[in-house]
Amino acid sequence: MTPWPLLILLAGSAAAYADDGEYLFHAAGCLACHTAKDGAPLAGGRPFETPYGTFYAPNISPDRKTGIGTWSRREFIDALKHGTAPDGSAYYPVFPYPSYRLMTNTDAGKIFDYLQTRTARSQTNREHDTPWWLFRWMMKLWQWWALDEPAPAQTNQELERGRYLVDALGHCGECHTPRNWLGASIRTRYLAGTDLGPEDEKVPNITPERADGIGKWDADDLAYFLETGQLPDGDYTGSLMADVVDNTTSKLRVADRQAMVSYLRAVEAFPGP
Repeated sequence: MTPWPLLILLAGSAAAYADDGEYLFHAAGCLACHTAKDGAPLAGGRPFETPYGTFYAPNISPDRKTGIGTWSRREFIDALKHGTAPDGSAYYPVFPYPSYRLMTNTDAGKIFDYLQTRTARSQTNREHDTPWWLFRWMMKLWQWWALDEPAPAQTNQELERGRYLVDALGHCGECHTPRNWLGASIRTRYLAGTDLGPEDEKVPNITPERADGIGKWDADDLAYFLETGQLPDGDYTGSLMADVVDNTTSKLRVADRQAMVSYLRAVEAFPGP
């Protein structure tokens, strides 16, 4: 259960930052994940290779047969924040609801409203390619076991805004925090990176650790990276992070990127894997 002080602080944050649905849609990274290479926007089909099989993003366009055109706002919020499908089954946590659950209902509803204005795409969802033993019903047990209490809210408004963008909307920890053998995030290694990231990629440490994290980056370097993808050495990021920059962080307001920078520089430093 989310602590009352966190609810009050998030409500204040939502009031202070009256983002529209399109802005929140980009901040949450919906386009990159739900669009396959050379595919129609939001029609799904993008594969994500994980240690638990290959998962295919679903169609979230407003198509009434193959997308979410018949969903209610309540059903969308339950899916986004609680990992619960309209039929009551649980989603696999490759869908980042462990992070999206920190989003306010108001913001989740705005994303739903925006998605309903997008072009409907008729494309049937592809079945996930998972091991024989990994059943959907097991995800109810996983949710009960793995979804721990959210981290305490920040008392500084800029840091809290940064936390909301990094943790709730941007769901950075879903890739940058290592997982245990059951796929749950290891909170004592928050944002410390992992050798077993999505699509079998290594994911870097983004804590302020100086040896192998971002501790040697200054604030301007980090803000410019979020805007352009350029690293301090002049090279550019690639692969999944390039999608994040192109579709998410580059579209944020300058003040929001700065809030993310402030928050990332304030989290606990951990050595990488």
